[in-house]
Amino acid sequence: MYSQIAANKRKTVFIMLAFIAVIGGLAWLAGGYFGGGYGLTIGVLIGSAIYALITYFTGGSMALALNGAKQIEKSDNPRLYRIVENLAITEGMPMPKVYIMDDPAPNAFATGRDPKHAAVSATTGLLEIMNDTELEGVMAHELGHVKNYDIRVSMIAFALTVVISFIADSIINFTFFRDNEDNGGIFTVVLAIIAALLAPLVATMIQLAISRRREYLADATGALTTRYPEGLASALEKIAAYGRPMQRQNTSTAHLFFANPLKGKSFANLFSTHPPVKDRIARLRQMIDHA
Repeated sequence: MYSQIAANKRKTVFIMLAFIAVIGGLAWLAGGYFGGGYGLTIGVLIGSAIYALITYFTGGSMALALNGAKQIEKSDNPRLYRIVENLAITEGMPMPKVYIMDDPAPNAFATGRDPKHAAVSATTGLLEIMNDTELEGVMAHELGHVKNYDIRVSMIAFALTVVISFIADSIINFTFFRDNEDNGGIFTVVLAIIAALLAPLVATMIQLAISRRREYLADATGALTTRYPEGLASALEKIAAYGRPMQRQNTSTAHLFFANPLKGKSFANLFSTHPPVKDRIARLRQMIDHA
């Protein structure tokens, strides 16, 4: 477990380098496309770095706001707050801030840059259909993300994905307001547009690569915390039976959630950042069999 936490910290550096490489390539193409040369390329890189740094410190609040999460105190929902509080005490972790999202879809997520600056959020739909044991399993899973430093990796991925999407969208939108004979020539124009269309897909693939394994790890961490894997397995079965897309959907934060919050289209599932629910349940039941 501790080796995986260390691996997650190292993975943060690799993810940053991968995203920066994509951003650098887009910035170089944008420089040739817009006629700004190396000056524009360097400017885009500096701007992207500043934005990513800002998002690293504010991304948790941004993710919560984008999904309509409202902070609560113990008096607002004693059941959820006490479950999170007890789990934090069990793990010897700082108490995270607790939020609720007004949404009938059963789901939850954790965010922040480290355990000292973490937050967990659950939907009203999750609170309605889960019994205490199942809710404890879900929130233990989310605290597992906090403990394993998945939230730091997720915040950096979130920040840099937004940067890539912004640059890609800028290239595509500018295409409609320029003459193909402008600086860079038709070849640069075509290359820039292709890169702009592919860049968000590359960003999604990077997110996918870091997300599926961390979900399995958070399941295992949560099950070890509660010492009752069946609670989380039962919660996942309810998600499979009663789950639905979130009312407020945002692809940039989808990888943060306990279950896929997006509409279940076949192509989207191919690039889902979440492993199949049946596989997660099977792994948890294997933990029970080997206990």
